[in-house]
Amino acid sequence: MLHKHILSKLFAAVFFLVLGFGLNAEPSIDEGKALFKANCANCHAKNMKSKLTGPALAGLEDRWADYPREDLYSWVRNSQKLIASGHPRANELWNEWGSIMNNFPNLTDEQIEGIILYVNGVADGSIGGAPTVANTGGAGSTEATSSGMGTTFYIMLLAVLGILAFILMRIVSNLNRMADIRDGGEGKAGKSILESLLSPRVIGFVLFVLVVLGGYTTANNAISLGRQQGYQPEQPIKFSHVTHAGINKIDCQYCHDGARRSKHSVIPATNTCMNCHAAITAGSKYGTAELTKIFASAGFNPNTGKYFENFDSMEKEAIEKEFAAWVEAQYREKNPEAKDKVVEEEVKLQLANIMPHAQKEIEWIRIHNLPDHAYFNHAQHVSVGQVECQTCHGPVEEMEVVQQYSPLSMGWCINCHRETEVKAFKDNPYYESYERYHKELKEGDRTGVTVEEIGGLECQKCHY
Repeated sequence: MLHKHILSKLFAAVFFLVLGFGLNAEPSIDEGKALFKANCANCHAKNMKSKLTGPALAGLEDRWADYPREDLYSWVRNSQKLIASGHPRANELWNEWGSIMNNFPNLTDEQIEGIILYVNGVADGSIGGAPTVANTGGAGSTEATSSGMGTTFYIMLLAVLGILAFILMRIVSNLNRMADIRDGGEGKAGKSILESLLSPRVIGFVLFVLVVLGGYTTANNAISLGRQQGYQPEQPIKFSHVTHAGINKIDCQYCHDGARRSKHSVIPATNTCMNCHAAITAGSKYGTAELTKIFASAGFNPNTGKYFENFDSMEKEAIEKEFAAWVEAQYREKNPEAKDKVVEEEVKLQLANIMPHAQKEIEWIRIHNLPDHAYFNHAQHVSVGQVECQTCHGPVEEMEVVQQYSPLSMGWCINCHRETEVKAFKDNPYYESYERYHKELKEGDRTGVTVEEIGGLECQKCHY
């Protein structure tokens, strides 16, 4: 019948319209940011302008401008394959750096473009810096613009589909009426708008959509439960990793000494701090204000340079008197012309921050926390796998206040196991049982062995 033919054409038009929206969806800076953090940030500096384990990414498009865009995609997905093909730019990078880049075969062209948009946005300051005055789209788009673009697109698409569905309902109703008149019927008026909206089919479709959306939302929230990438709490003592790990080059494992020998990296005990700060009583950034909190916790008297005797049984008033004298002396040394009233107020202010820590362990706030059903062993990764701390925790030496850098999700861990080659595979007797891999390495059939290939994706490795 005529109306069925028209209806099928309209449905086909709607289908191809939706398909066209999906195929032509623009790359997302938000997705690019997430992909950069999960896949690229371990080797490339987050400011995009500094060299790290890998080259600075600012100006990436310019450096590949002489080659087809697909070559850049191929480089991201499998750099070694592109190098082996003799590609000039790929071999130039290989000769300059000499380090194997991880492969990302699952990234789509749009996802790679999203990463490039994020890289360019950070490099030119439109993301994470001063917003640009002129916005030409692409690399110059701001993160805020991209953030709402995806949501706006889907709302508009939903509205268009709703209008089309309503028009189709009215067309079908009128066509049925016309067909009834042609067949000798009375040609009764079609359903009203309200009757159409309350019809069983519409209600059933709405319920179906709600069930699908509800299920998706529930599953998505369950997957992200406990995830806290970017979590950056203020600690009870202002400890600067920039000062300790960055400027003074203190090795991570000096303080987190459990990382090389146990499951946990451990939070440094107060006596670890005192190994240095029994002699260093003034900090370069916060002076004595923060260090005195450590002294109060450890029972160290900075006036005498010795620990208090019977510290646990000392009266609070006696401890407070000693630290009041210390704070006053330090303040007067820096401010010799300060009036007594000002000094007295400053002493009271600092004591209010210091005394809560006296005779108590420092209550550091935990940042990284895997779920109980996931097993992770630091020693296995740090000592055996020789994984750098920054691989998971990011450039901690650049963090004034430490944050959770990586997502620490199951997918993130599995992706790492798929791409990370086992270090010292040839020289480690633990791996001698993998005879086939040794033979293939010797014959040149492979360049390395990944964690995945030696059982790194077995469920029982992390869940048992």
